[in-house]
Amino acid sequence: MLTIIKNRVIQLVVVLFILSLFTFTLMKMAPGDPVLTILNADEMVVTEEDQAELRNKLGFDQPLYVQYGKWMFNLMQLDLGKSYMSGKPVIEELLTRIPITAELTFFAMTIMLCITVPLGVWSAKYVNKWPDQLSRILALIGASIPNFWLGLILIYLFAFKLGVLPSSGIGSYSQIILPAFTLGFTFAVVYARLLRAGILQSLSEDYIYAARARGVKEWRILWLHAFRAAVLPVLTIFGLSLGSFLGGAVVVEILFSWPGLGSLAVDAIFNRDYPVIQGYVLLTGVFVVLTNLFVDLSYYVIDPRMKRKEEAL
Repeated sequence: MLTIIKNRVIQLVVVLFILSLFTFTLMKMAPGDPVLTILNADEMVVTEEDQAELRNKLGFDQPLYVQYGKWMFNLMQLDLGKSYMSGKPVIEELLTRIPITAELTFFAMTIMLCITVPLGVWSAKYVNKWPDQLSRILALIGASIPNFWLGLILIYLFAFKLGVLPSSGIGSYSQIILPAFTLGFTFAVVYARLLRAGILQSLSEDYIYAARARGVKEWRILWLHAFRAAVLPVLTIFGLSLGSFLGGAVVVEILFSWPGLGSLAVDAIFNRDYPVIQGYVLLTGVFVVLTNLFVDLSYYVIDPRMKRKEEAL
């Protein structure tokens, strides 16, 4: 287990370095001039002297490798710079939005689990019967319908037609139901099919037949043996698709006016606020790597055979 943690820490450093280089290069290649955006050149007269003064202040008149070196030096001191638009430290901007996005992600994952587990187990228990057919239809809908389109349908139905749920804002549980369901549903039905396939495969293993021969109750076989083995590939896919999950969160936050990290990133992109964009990308990279580390470590808890195999090596 210590080997895995050590490898993941090394992987985290490599991923952050690649992300920093990639993001910095893309920001410099992006069309538009952040200096003109900051000076609001579309609405007021901006002289060449004003532009030159601001470029010098931001360090844009220096070679790219010097700009990158200074940014990396500050990054190693956990200084992500200041936002061009608000003038506040980027780390402060991110820390303000993290709890809001974390709340949305928590409820979305709760809804995802509440759909995935019963639907996956149910469809595996009743193969080719109506629960399995329902699961298949929901999976096709979830895989084919985009997040924003599902969100628009939910807003139209529950906010405008029925008037039972608000379409935007934060502060109450009723305001989080629609965005959390929009984010969690499309992943839940797909993971339910993965869970179904894993349970069916586990039920055909020899140790399941041996358990039945010993008279172990069917519910114990299903939940304590087949389910535990089947949940491992689902966790693996979840860790690998976490980037898509966070991308979906950006769309959902914009759609439901949710002031989290996603809306902060989108505003920064439109305003060419490079320090905020770079900070958001790096934070996302750290979150994805740490989550995959948690997924890897959870294997040892769910399936003790993996720990014994490592000890035998």
